[in-house]
Amino acid sequence: MRKLERLLDLVAALLAAEGPLSRHQLRERMPPGAYSQHDENFRRTFERDKDDLRGMGLPIVVEPIPATDPPLDGYLIHRSDYEDDLPALSPDELAALHLASNVVRLQDAPTDDPFWRLGGVPGPDRTPVGVVAEVPADEAVRILMAATAERRVVSFGYNDRDRTVEPHRLVFTRGRWYLAGRDLLPGEARQFRVDRITGPVTAGDPGGFDTPDTPAEVNDDPAWRYGDDEVLVARLQVDGRHVPWVVDFLGGSAVVEERGDGSVVVEETVRNRAAFRSFVLTFLDGAEVLGPRELRDDMTSWLRALL
Repeated sequence: MRKLERLLDLVAALLAAEGPLSRHQLRERMPPGAYSQHDENFRRTFERDKDDLRGMGLPIVVEPIPATDPPLDGYLIHRSDYEDDLPALSPDELAALHLASNVVRLQDAPTDDPFWRLGGVPGPDRTPVGVVAEVPADEAVRILMAATAERRVVSFGYNDRDRTVEPHRLVFTRGRWYLAGRDLLPGEARQFRVDRITGPVTAGDPGGFDTPDTPAEVNDDPAWRYGDDEVLVARLQVDGRHVPWVVDFLGGSAVVEERGDGSVVVEETVRNRAAFRSFVLTFLDGAEVLGPRELRDDMTSWLRALL
């Protein structure tokens, strides 16, 4: 985090400069402690930072500093090197957008994507600049991303049902994309895992709904708490060897009974039985569904079908 903050400050200083600045002048414009006061340590760190930024495609130029004898090279970024149609951004804002667009980028994003223009100037062959990580994004994600920004009602298949949804939030968390919004048929806030959407995603006209004062949020609670199955409260007995993990994962409030053999009984709201089965199986023989009867029978029937 400290390096990222230093890079942001360095980019902002280069963008704000009215003329070329030496590395020592840049150090003076940085927050205290950003760079070492030991000249050799500072030089090495500055050179690494400069190479990292250039590797991201940021157009750092070297020009002679006026009125220096002997001539001394300085560094700056010409704002004119960015696209002319960019919004009016402060140096801090442009620095943050540049690093955000390069540290993480949508996988297979086209080079004419607006974020390329915010993120700097690729080489003449439009080859990608250095990227720390890529986030997977298929066509459904791209449509949902645009629909969320433009308030377009979307339609898609999910859990064997046709859905019509006002998209409020699209979030990448725990390695997956999640959409939160208002499912119009039941008229309720719902959450959808994008990789489980079936069929094409279609989007309506821009401005198709008004964003509510409290839009639906993506919740990273366990998957079995979300779904269309009948709502049940599961009672699960977990062996003592798994107790530290399950308490850390579900929270101490989930424990409703502690038994003499070291095991505990936890209660969990279940709206997605398939997801709950997967959770129980992570314990192998170290957990047992005590109730309710419907959930216990569902687990037993599913296991027998595998034999």
